[in-house]
Amino acid sequence: MKIIENFKMATSTLLANKMRSSLTMLGIIIGNASVIAMVGVGQGAKNLASEQFESLGPNVLFIVPGSEEERRTTFNRPQTLVWEDAIAIAEQVPSIKEVAPQINANQLITYRNRNANEQVVGTTPEYLTTRSFTVDRGRFFSDLDIKRNQRVVVLGSEIAEKFFPQQNPLGKKIRVKNINVEVIGVLEAKGSFLGDNQDRTVYLPLTTMASQVVGDTSPYGTGVSFISIAANDEDSIRAAKLQIENLLRLRHQIIGKDDFSVRTQKDVLEIVGTVTSGLTVLLAAIAGISLIVGGIGVMNIMLVAVTERTKEIGLRKAIGAKSTDILWQFLIEATILSAAGGAIGTVVGITGIVIVGAVSPLAPTISPVAIVLAVGVSGAIGLSFGVFPAKAAAKLDPIVALRSI
Repeated sequence: MKIIENFKMATSTLLANKMRSSLTMLGIIIGNASVIAMVGVGQGAKNLASEQFESLGPNVLFIVPGSEEERRTTFNRPQTLVWEDAIAIAEQVPSIKEVAPQINANQLITYRNRNANEQVVGTTPEYLTTRSFTVDRGRFFSDLDIKRNQRVVVLGSEIAEKFFPQQNPLGKKIRVKNINVEVIGVLEAKGSFLGDNQDRTVYLPLTTMASQVVGDTSPYGTGVSFISIAANDEDSIRAAKLQIENLLRLRHQIIGKDDFSVRTQKDVLEIVGTVTSGLTVLLAAIAGISLIVGGIGVMNIMLVAVTERTKEIGLRKAIGAKSTDILWQFLIEATILSAAGGAIGTVVGITGIVIVGAVSPLAPTISPVAIVLAVGVSGAIGLSFGVFPAKAAAKLDPIVALRSI
């Protein structure tokens, strides 16, 4: 019997049992949709991280206190960087354009009957250029504000809206921890950076932050959380990194392991990319398990079908059908179930990606490779798991089958 005739018979048989066929495909549908959606969301997370780093500008370096081992094993951030390190870098490293040290801390912000614990950053005027921020209203603090330990503050856009809805916050006084500060500026919306909402951040002069809010925690100078640096251009990044490392080793009198790390934007992106790629593979592997479960479901249903259709198989063999014809019919039925489930699962997965993109900041991508792989694997699974019931049907003795009529 020709393959086309077997295909027609398989299709008509599956359509005659719509409910059972639909339930059989369900595992394949869920597996395909999960694989496609998880790969898309994982790629979206990677893209989001890349966009956030690119928004800083292409020539940014970060100096983080503590060695790699200390950051992995110590709960508290090591205090090995000071403001004086940033000043030395600005004065002695020719490959850089701007240096912005900063102190980070969560503090209670209060205005009249409104209060919230928010991220407070103490920094210098160079922060605007280094981190590519723009002032929306008012101004950022100046070198004079730094020298005088002025009690002034610049607000992120969301903080300004939260504490001063439909009001002009400039000139108003808010309380940061236990000091009153005057609002002199509001920054344009910037979005999140590695999970931190930069629009919910309050900015103080570095000297004010160090002496009046958190206190000076380093015996070697004004301790800072980390230092952001803008290189002259992309070609200067490598030279700037080497020069900074050599300078800090001399300043910190390091003989063994460094008590700091210098990271370029590319370094951090590679780390983030490795993490997100690993998570994507893990999620896709977990989702792929449901494909195997779906294949087992196909095999179980096909085995039941062989038992139920004993009379049909006996009659077909009695009128001349060969064992290969029976084998092909059941293989085709299993493949159709898996392929159809794969196609429907692809539509469901793509729909899920579109919904995630609409309701979250992620920009998940539809991966043609993931679609082809998921559909191909589901078809192969259907074919593989359909072999056993198909062989069982093909080996059925027609005389035994006809006795059941």
